[in-house]
Amino acid sequence: MTTGWCEAPKSESTLQVLHWWTSDSERKAATLLAGRLADEGVYWQDVAIPGGAGLGAGKVLKSRILSGNAPAVTQAIGISIRDWDDLGFLLELDKVANDNKWNTSFFPTVLALIQPRKHVVAAPLGIHRINTLFYNRKILTALKLSPPENWDDMVVVAAKLKTAGIVPLAQSNESWQVTALFENLILAESGPAYHRELFVKQSVQAVLDHRLIEALERLRIMKSWMNAPVEEKTWPNVVRQFANREAAMMIMGDWAKGELNGMGYPTDDEFSCAAMPGTGKYHLYSVDTLSMFATNFQRGPAQEKLARLVATPSLQTDYNAIKGSVSVRRDADPARMDSCARASWSKFAEGVSVQAPSLVHRMATDESTRDAIIVVIHHFFIDDTVTAAETQKKLAAIFHTFNINNRQ
Repeated sequence: MTTGWCEAPKSESTLQVLHWWTSDSERKAATLLAGRLADEGVYWQDVAIPGGAGLGAGKVLKSRILSGNAPAVTQAIGISIRDWDDLGFLLELDKVANDNKWNTSFFPTVLALIQPRKHVVAAPLGIHRINTLFYNRKILTALKLSPPENWDDMVVVAAKLKTAGIVPLAQSNESWQVTALFENLILAESGPAYHRELFVKQSVQAVLDHRLIEALERLRIMKSWMNAPVEEKTWPNVVRQFANREAAMMIMGDWAKGELNGMGYPTDDEFSCAAMPGTGKYHLYSVDTLSMFATNFQRGPAQEKLARLVATPSLQTDYNAIKGSVSVRRDADPARMDSCARASWSKFAEGVSVQAPSLVHRMATDESTRDAIIVVIHHFFIDDTVTAAETQKKLAAIFHTFNINNRQ
């Protein structure tokens, strides 16, 4: 569905923007960005495609490009930026980057992401921490429980919550949400190095490691902490379940914080954030970016205005406060962040040794491999007759196949 905040007098001043920001807080963040852009004489024509993790938007984007009808701007994340750049579709933003000193303003990981080859081809908006535990402060306090910091803590807290008649964990059985929980468990069990071996390098040896079995077994244990049966829900509906005290905890990216804040629940009041138990030293990340398609050079100046705008300190501060993410800028002021954002930004700033690129959010690998892994993990989650060993063999076969194809 296409809508527009404003009508523009000139087509070259109108940018059609395809994205998947459709929740209340995401819409509010996009509206802020569109309003700031309108102040500069550029008009945002909205093309919002529903679907968590951008699954629907990715299909629509491919279809439009194949039909010769690419949008002026698209939300793009991770490996997809490189893929579109390889095909020569993306507008180079080197002048904007040089004029605004992006090479010193942004974190190195962000710079590498938006410059997959020699040229800058995306403008970064914010960094999400995927390994975030949300917990209801009042529920835990009433039961004299502390937020769990490791797996053993999590088992104890979940058991006490169940004894009290409280669902420990809000969760959907939607495939991408299940796999996001699984990669949290991989990170908790083994750290960023193993996470990269598994999801970036797609090592068959890493798949056959006992740590993968351990993560799968823990995923099945966590299923017993959820409402039975685990229903398929959009992520905003999972957040509402948590907000309505229908579950005491939730593991989700920090976009959930933006949604909770927008619902009238300020951070560190009804709820608080911590790292997923076992991942306090790490940052499982996704970076939101906008890429511009080089299909109409008359729109180039307007596209460059948008690219410059999204990276300005003021827009970074205001946008990310609404969205739940944190600034891509190294000079951001942590004093202006809430406790959840401050922890995320400070941890990411420690560098690549603590960072793990999210599989689900296209940071780690290509679309085909990602989709195949998600299917296998989701099948294991929804079908209790499937064993961890069988799932391990399926993943090993997938990695073996992709490794052969990549060598050809």
